[in-house]
Amino acid sequence: MVVQIAKRGKDLILNLGILFGFTIAIKLETMASNLLNFLDQPYPFYYKGKQLISFALLIFVLSVLFNYFFEPFNNNPREHRMDFFWISVVHSANATLVVLLFLGPIGLLTNEDNWTVRKEILVVLGLFVLIGISQFLIRDLIYDNPYNWSWRYLIEEIRNTCLVGILFFSIIVPINFIRLSREHTTLAARYNATAHPAETAKGPEEILIRTQQKSDDFTLDCSGFLYAKADGNYLEILIVEDGKVHKLLKRMTLKEFETQLEAPDHIIRTHRSYLVNLRHVGDIKGNAQGYQLHLKHHPETIPVSRGMIPLFESRIKV
Repeated sequence: MVVQIAKRGKDLILNLGILFGFTIAIKLETMASNLLNFLDQPYPFYYKGKQLISFALLIFVLSVLFNYFFEPFNNNPREHRMDFFWISVVHSANATLVVLLFLGPIGLLTNEDNWTVRKEILVVLGLFVLIGISQFLIRDLIYDNPYNWSWRYLIEEIRNTCLVGILFFSIIVPINFIRLSREHTTLAARYNATAHPAETAKGPEEILIRTQQKSDDFTLDCSGFLYAKADGNYLEILIVEDGKVHKLLKRMTLKEFETQLEAPDHIIRTHRSYLVNLRHVGDIKGNAQGYQLHLKHHPETIPVSRGMIPLFESRIKV
């Protein structure tokens, strides 16, 4: 009897252990999935043009002020080859130069519509390491220390750069998110508060559109055109007639359609996959990522990609 009870207790403990293990495994899988989804989320890209220059100047100013007034790391004045203020300036200028040289080409070669949290993290970590290495390489210009060229100081410079960089980015990123969100939300609110009566088209109301298959050519009523969406080798074209929405599926590219349409100012590309008639936009939502367009006659939300924001903002009337 005692043996049977002991065996049942052992089996119960084993089953509970297995159940606990499965529960932990499911939770870990869920956490990993959530993390991957977070890393693949779109992220604002500001390493291009004036934004990059502004970002580099902000890094320079913050770095000079932080190093000079707080002296975050141990300093031995006897090793200094110049006044500590100028040491702070040299370190900051060096970091700013690395920012421009490293992020400049990335800004030129990157499609900002595909920028994600994962890419941002990898680039920032790479930037920290490069700045740390560059600070190590200029030590002889700043410090009179026979051990400047040692692994200890290389690791120390990279570590210090990572610590200061994480601090700076923890300040800059939220501020930038708030700034972008306010800008986009304010413009969207101004648009939504303005009446947008239908306008008479200045160009031809109907245009013959030629597709890649001649028998599928069609005539488009531009006043009823809502939007076009690229779908592989085909193009979805949505039009409204007598208050009802109709979808046309044509074998052609969005570029071919846009060229033949000779799109006027109120028909613009808001995304690499979307061409939209702004006269049918009923509501705009703004956030740090950009804008989301809601049409009057159709429930689909049309995105405005980051690269198209300047064109979109110049075309909407507020």
